[in-house]
Amino acid sequence: MKKINLKEFYPFYKDDTFIEVSDEVEKLLRESALLEEAYRIRTYRHKAFYSLDYGDNIERKALIAVLSPYEILEKNWNTEMIYKGLSSLPKKQARRIYALFFMGMSVTEIAKAEGVHKSQVTRSIDKGLRSMKKFLKNFF
Repeated sequence: MKKINLKEFYPFYKDDTFIEVSDEVEKLLRESALLEEAYRIRTYRHKAFYSLDYGDNIERKALIAVLSPYEILEKNWNTEMIYKGLSSLPKKQARRIYALFFMGMSVTEIAKAEGVHKSQVTRSIDKGLRSMKKFLKNFF
């Protein structure tokens, strides 16, 4: 059993949270992080940020839009506020909202994975989104 810090693998953990996982899980998490970093470096070195399809490079021109420093700051601030809102929710609601919006799972898939009825997941997500809305109203 190895100890890992969840903060290194999940962006919504703001504090150090250590858990024990099996050696296989730890190896897979480390390998995944290395593969992601290798992909990021490879795309940076080869400037492969655009579609390689033949054409008039419309996709490339659309991707080269440069954000102003203010837009970058605003985007980072908004992302931080969303994660703070998520972390203010109960774990079950946060997990379901994260699965729906960040992992792209459907409500049915979430319900099946958790072994509950779809309506429970829907109510939980709706309640969580209302709570996040109230939380975020203080900042906007």
